[in-house]
Amino acid sequence: MLMIAATAIAQGVIDVHSHIITPEFLSALESEGRLTDEGFPLPKYDTEAHLRWMDEAGIGTSVLTLAAPQPTSAVVVRRTNEAAARLKKEHPGRFLFCAALPLPDVDAAIREAIYALDTLKADGIKLATNVQGQYLGTPELDTLFSVLNDRKAVVILHPHRPEPVNRQVMQQTPLAMQEYLSETTRAVANMISRNVLARYSNIKVVVPHCGAYLPLAIPRMKSLTPVMQKNRMVGVIDYDANLAALYYDLAGAHSPEVIRMLLTITTPSHLLYGSDYPYVAPQVLTESLRRMKQYLTTEPDLAPLREMILNKNASQLFR
Repeated sequence: MLMIAATAIAQGVIDVHSHIITPEFLSALESEGRLTDEGFPLPKYDTEAHLRWMDEAGIGTSVLTLAAPQPTSAVVVRRTNEAAARLKKEHPGRFLFCAALPLPDVDAAIREAIYALDTLKADGIKLATNVQGQYLGTPELDTLFSVLNDRKAVVILHPHRPEPVNRQVMQQTPLAMQEYLSETTRAVANMISRNVLARYSNIKVVVPHCGAYLPLAIPRMKSLTPVMQKNRMVGVIDYDANLAALYYDLAGAHSPEVIRMLLTITTPSHLLYGSDYPYVAPQVLTESLRRMKQYLTTEPDLAPLREMILNKNASQLFR
């Protein structure tokens, strides 16, 4: 079984951005009246359909994470993590998973992280940018990050609806079109400003959707840091150590230009392929991956990165 798993990971593209949507998750959201919390209905998820698309597109392994919104029940989170663990076991080499946590209850989240990583053998942890207004980077999450640091965890981030939210703006410009990018940038900037990633340096964090606005935000943060420090709004920020912890998936509007922009704040070894399955139609994802493979072959400066982005970087990250 381990040989099969190693072969699957070695031969195909590794997709670090795909989602599992379980019946228990949907049922819980329905009972809470939260099916459209993110402004759009959740897609249906079927394991066999996912595997068919992976085979057609040449995806060897997909990393599963729980979709937004965050369920409020620790029981639902546990059942979703156990469902993902079963898929990993039933399809060796085809699926990895990063476990969800029942935040904003930090103690419950720590218990679930320990169970998921130590017992379920999760390949990492998925964290929302915020849960009920509890944003990544807040001091109350330091104890959780300490536990994840001790286990050298990989953390996959995903944007959720901001809190508070302007519902009129959300209706006019759906979250996925713009606010998700702001939300991701907000959460990562918040962690950087408190040196979370520098202080818990064993954690590796995957930023979704081509790095959101970070290639623009990081230079601005650096330029304004002396002013903020003079006004005692922030302390010393170790940008090198914080940025060294960040990886970036290319789900969404990838292009040669986007990759070159990301390379202004990271290194080629930190770029990863991501699909966002099942939120995008399979045929669209297949064409998107074909286009990526094409420019990673024909663009002279990017061609050396082809196998790194499609397989090697993720293989090393998840070991």
